[in-house]
Amino acid sequence: MTASIEYPVETATVTMDHVTKLYRGGGGVIDISLSIEPGEIFGFLGPNGAGKTTTIRLILDFIRPSSGSIRVFDLDSKSQSVAIRGRLGYIPGELALYDRLTGREILSHFAYLRGGLSWAAVESRAEEFDLDLDRPVRSLSRGNRQKVGLVAALMGEPELLLLDEPTSGLDPLVQQQVQQAIRKAASNGCTVFLSSHALSEVGEIAGRVGLIREGRLVAVERVTDLQQRSIHLVDAAFSSPPDIAQFASLPGVTKCESLGNLMHLEVAGSLNAIVAALGTTTLTNLSIREPSLEELFLAFYGQVHA
Repeated sequence: MTASIEYPVETATVTMDHVTKLYRGGGGVIDISLSIEPGEIFGFLGPNGAGKTTTIRLILDFIRPSSGSIRVFDLDSKSQSVAIRGRLGYIPGELALYDRLTGREILSHFAYLRGGLSWAAVESRAEEFDLDLDRPVRSLSRGNRQKVGLVAALMGEPELLLLDEPTSGLDPLVQQQVQQAIRKAASNGCTVFLSSHALSEVGEIAGRVGLIREGRLVAVERVTDLQQRSIHLVDAAFSSPPDIAQFASLPGVTKCESLGNLMHLEVAGSLNAIVAALGTTTLTNLSIREPSLEELFLAFYGQVHA
């Protein structure tokens, strides 16, 4: 059992104060103010191109804001960036590793750069992921490459994890392993900044979520509040035309349409009443899905113009 690590108590692990970064060709982030508390898993949710990676690169001081300021561990992100990076772990959205090296060689190199770490702890972490460290990276699956990156990010027990869509493209089993590792790090006191374009992924592990669209922070919500308001799209096919009035009057139904034996519902919040009602009918097909992020933004927050 891993002992909990005591980190210095600070008012916020990451503070962004009216941060703007504009690129010559367009895009970037606009006037972002955000505070991430010590020990929390904070989800950063938005479609591709919304500004998630730009935000992470600003926190890391890989790029610098056009205006505004960023503090990490109450240190200035510009003048004290080296000290900041020594206390965090990072997985980029496009993880690039040396194909000819083995996982062991890559992790040994990172351990050396961190000033020497307990190799037993690194191997223990690799065993948790069932990762063979002696295979060249070029022979590893995408999932196993991502595991190498995650072990590298977690080595040295970082105080802050910056994860840029860490489970994108991974199979469900590997996704669960990554999420479990994130939860374990947070339970030991690490703060996690997790970017994603999937509400379902963030909702599994995050306590709060920031919603970014077209470079602007639209809202910061508790995940439980967002899920209670979240819309589900239900499409059902029946053996005979359904009783539309029965479904239209159910709690949470905001839209109810039918055509012959087909019915489309939009449901806010819990699906319990809908599932119970569907159980009394003869279904031939059923589809329930979350709205796309664009649909979610339009439903809750309306149009946002950069």
